[in-house]
Amino acid sequence: MGATVSRSDYEWVYTEEPHASRRKEILAKYPQIKQLMGSDPSLKYKVCVLVFLQFLGVYLVHDQPWWVVFIMSYIYGGTINHSLTLAIHEIAHNLAFGHGRPLANRALGMFANLPIGLPMSVSFKKYHLEHHRYQGDEKKDVDIPCKFEGNFFNNTFLKLIWVVLQPYFYTFRPLFIRPMPVSHLEVINFIVQFSFDALLYKYLGLKAVFYFIQGTFLGTGLHPLSGHFISEHYMFIKGQETYSYYGPLNLLTFNVGYHNEHHDFPSIPGTRLPQVKKIAPEYYDNIPHYDSWVSVIYNFITDPTVGPYSRVRRNIRERGSTVNGTSESNGTTNGKVHTE
Repeated sequence: MGATVSRSDYEWVYTEEPHASRRKEILAKYPQIKQLMGSDPSLKYKVCVLVFLQFLGVYLVHDQPWWVVFIMSYIYGGTINHSLTLAIHEIAHNLAFGHGRPLANRALGMFANLPIGLPMSVSFKKYHLEHHRYQGDEKKDVDIPCKFEGNFFNNTFLKLIWVVLQPYFYTFRPLFIRPMPVSHLEVINFIVQFSFDALLYKYLGLKAVFYFIQGTFLGTGLHPLSGHFISEHYMFIKGQETYSYYGPLNLLTFNVGYHNEHHDFPSIPGTRLPQVKKIAPEYYDNIPHYDSWVSVIYNFITDPTVGPYSRVRRNIRERGSTVNGTSESNGTTNGKVHTE
């Protein structure tokens, strides 16, 4: 079963989340960063290319043997679907068409959702923005594993299982930890998605539906791109709760690896986050970061000091905070952390 995880509780802190104060300080020193904020006109075209590649893939595999469908759903479909979930992440911040066109952003999100197989784009938005506003909050940040996960997945083998099952926890955890009323846009998302799935089944068969849905779960489970789920906020170094990744897989993930930069400036598209690091290097070069997501996954599984409990938690009072630029209420290449 492997070594037992030494941590038996979260890392409780009594400070505010760090990114609002960092944002204020960085903008005071480098006001030109404001010019990077706004929509990314290329995002909608990238989404169209990814969706087309998945439509091509499902057409090519729908009449192949099951073993071919399974392998392709991991290597090809899983990779593209993971990229599409991160396109939806960008769209959730209204970075496709800007804050003035929210319905256009939601429509593009539903379109990007089609190859994923299950409706998630609208629901993801409402939970993800709370993750930014209330990072680490014990009641509102559903990105943090629940106590069951921390207590049960507490050795090497069980952590491996947890990584494999990670997409299921991300899907169902919010429903148990912080259920919210279903919005009309979520209903539309459900109708659009399941209508598409029904048409897919009618014309291309069960293998086509399996290819899309299984690709999503394989691509967001034990997959190289899934290293970002762990690298972003799991505390490998005490006191550091957000980490960036500067490796080549950013090319497939809309620069989600630039995660400190993203939390500091959620209204800046992923394509421009490297410029933030370039403008204000002293705020990013000297904090822990990664160069390998694969090694992050390996180290998470094998390091007995790290587990699902390795997250910073806090109790945040109700307050207004800035997300997306508007006021809203309520390292080494072997995967070890850079600390220079």
